Amino acid sequence: MLGVLLAALGVVVVVLTLLVALFELPAWLLGAGVLGTAVLVLVAAVALSRRTTIVRLDDTGYRVRHIRGAGTAEARWTDVEDVVTATSAGERVVVLRLRDGRTTTVPVRMLAGDPDDFVRDLQAHLDKGHGYRRIG
Repeated sequence: MLGVLLAALGVVVVVLTLLVALFELPAWLLGAGVLGTAVLVLVAAVALSRRTTIVRLDDTGYRVRHIRGAGTAEARWTDVEDVVTATSAGERVVVLRLRDGRTTTVPVRMLAGDPDDFVRDLQAHLDKGHGYRRIG
C-alpha cells in the first residue's frame, strides 16, 4: 500500500517538474508540490503505522477483523465449545471451535503480544462466559 502511494507521488513530482521546466512556471510551484508530497508521505506513514485491533474480547464474546479466511468473525462466549492451538499451512494458529461446527482461526503471527498470553486470556474469557470460576 505504502509502496504504491510512494510510486504515485513520485510520478506526480516528476510530472510537476516537467511542467515547470517546459512551460517556465515559477519555481515556487515545484517547491510547493514537493512539500505537499512530503506531507502526504508523512501522513500516510503515520496512518499505516497505527496498530489495528485484530481480535477484540469482551464479557459477552469476541470479534475478529482484518483476517482473511478467519471463518466466523464474531460469536458469543456461550457459543464457543473450546479453544485449541494448531498448525495450518505450516503456521501456528489459535482455533475457536463453536458448538454448531463453525470455527474462527487466528494466525499467531497477527498478534502483537505473546501468543501464550492470548490463549490464556481467551480461556479466561471463555470460562467467565460459561460461568466457570477458578478454584484456589
